[in-house]
Amino acid sequence: MITVVKNLVEYRELMVVLAWKNVTLRYKQAYLGIVWAVVKPLVLMLIFTLVRSFVGIDSGNIPYPLLAFAALMPWIFFQESASEGVSSVVSNANLIKKIYFPREIFPITAVVTKLVELGINFIILTGLMIWFKYEPNIYMLWVPLIILYTILVALSIAFVGAAINVYYRDAGTALPVLLSLLMYTSPVIYPLQLVKNKLLEQQAAGEWSNLLYSLYTLNPLAGIIDAFQSVVLRNEPPDLAAMVPGIILVAILLPLSYAYFKRAESYFADVI
Repeated sequence: MITVVKNLVEYRELMVVLAWKNVTLRYKQAYLGIVWAVVKPLVLMLIFTLVRSFVGIDSGNIPYPLLAFAALMPWIFFQESASEGVSSVVSNANLIKKIYFPREIFPITAVVTKLVELGINFIILTGLMIWFKYEPNIYMLWVPLIILYTILVALSIAFVGAAINVYYRDAGTALPVLLSLLMYTSPVIYPLQLVKNKLLEQQAAGEWSNLLYSLYTLNPLAGIIDAFQSVVLRNEPPDLAAMVPGIILVAILLPLSYAYFKRAESYFADVI
């Protein structure tokens, strides 16, 4: 960990250049430019709201569009960060062949760059909160920690995925599809409270209910999304019990993912 931090400090100027390149290339030839960063969550919010009118998802006392947008923000940030991170090494093949520097800079920069779009979505969330008459609360101080945790989750996938993608390019294509499927096992369309009610209170799966809930919260995004909604909209602290399984999983996977990346790093220039 100390080595990683040292590398980030030493090569911070390179990271800034790469981050700027990522942003400019992404929107350089797009007529609407950075507007595309907000189209996706807004369109998904409208679609989920329409679906909800048919299936009747209970959002409590929070307007469903606001709840859905607050769920989509960390989810899209994670999804796109992980996807960009996996493709980051291959997309910088020319640079890798020319000079040496710690290759983990590519996935880290790809993930951190997505903070720009997340910041834009925060502006939209603020507008929605004003529209629905929601005021900021003290628990919003948790937001930076939740975002940091989301970055670590994305890096857990980005490191190992970027290394695999150098050897098997299908990884970069398959990951967005797999993450889209993961969305349906995360509390994006529906709140985590709905899962709690079914499994912990109603014991809908019988003796397997508690185990299934633990497995569900093993998905780090379950705790992240619920925590983000709680601190921003519910005026409540994060449900740490729902976050602990995911935190334990990430604490195991992130070092393993980074170790695999560093082991494969020395062969990138030859293979890529």
